Amino acid sequence: MARTTDSDLAPHELRVLVAVADTDGFSAAARSLGLTQSAVSHSVRGSERKIGAVLFDRGRAGARPTPAGEKAVAHARRILRLLDVLTAEARGAAMSDAAEGPLRIAAFRSAALHLLPPVLERLRARHRGIEPRVRIVREVGRGTAGEVADGKADIAIATLGGSAPLPPGLVAGGLFEEPYTLVHAAGHAAPRSLPLVDWAENCGSYTRDWWAAQDWIPKATVEAEDDGAVLSLVSGGHGMAIMPALSLVGAPDSVAIADLGPERPTRRVGYVTSSELAGAAVVRACVRELRATATHLRLAPVSLPTAPPT
Repeated sequence: MARTTDSDLAPHELRVLVAVADTDGFSAAARSLGLTQSAVSHSVRGSERKIGAVLFDRGRAGARPTPAGEKAVAHARRILRLLDVLTAEARGAAMSDAAEGPLRIAAFRSAALHLLPPVLERLRARHRGIEPRVRIVREVGRGTAGEVADGKADIAIATLGGSAPLPPGLVAGGLFEEPYTLVHAAGHAAPRSLPLVDWAENCGSYTRDWWAAQDWIPKATVEAEDDGAVLSLVSGGHGMAIMPALSLVGAPDSVAIADLGPERPTRRVGYVTSSELAGAAVVRACVRELRATATHLRLAPVSLPTAPPT
């Protein structure tokens, strides 16, 4: 039988690390865990000793993870989540229904608005034991995939195929490919003469080369917070925009949508999960419903070789 060693971190030590990171301090972590501050401090010092690195910078403003601490906390979250899945799936197997327990989903805004609602409806209808929890994250920087890498989400709806590599330990699967189109107020005679309305999440590395080659696209004069605000401004006649299909689901009649031609850019949308959770029943159920919903919405399917089995 395998034995623990003095360098092994116990689950309660992992929970302390996560609590300190989430609350930015030892006192707040102690309150959230029902412990004394000295017990939290002792636990963190013990974890640092076992790992051989300082995990938190202590100061008057609280405690912030060091680079080593960020990695440790991310792994701690993922390990604790895996322990939760172990319990839920063992219980579910005993009851002949393995898909139960919480399911943490990260999604960017347009996916949360137009793709997730039918997915959640299908999940609840087929798997009453699943408890979905949705977090909406801007798809910039590390985006939704970063939520999975940090152990804050079990699965993310993400844009795929950009220049940034997938974080280590994650796997991805394709769902659909959506084209970009020119969007402007209906009835405008010369929409390409309008000023450009844009938002930070729009122009990823997958569209940048195409974008740079279009001499008719001006520099954006209006930077909106999200695609919903862009659509509202365009509808009001304040400019044109170049937007992916998912952002245009349910667009009002006051908006006209024009094809950008055969060389138009496209955006690949898929899911990202961790390698250790790819086989979990709740994640597999979510992937099935994501694929079914994408088919129902008639979005062009796309596949990636890294997709985990479902």
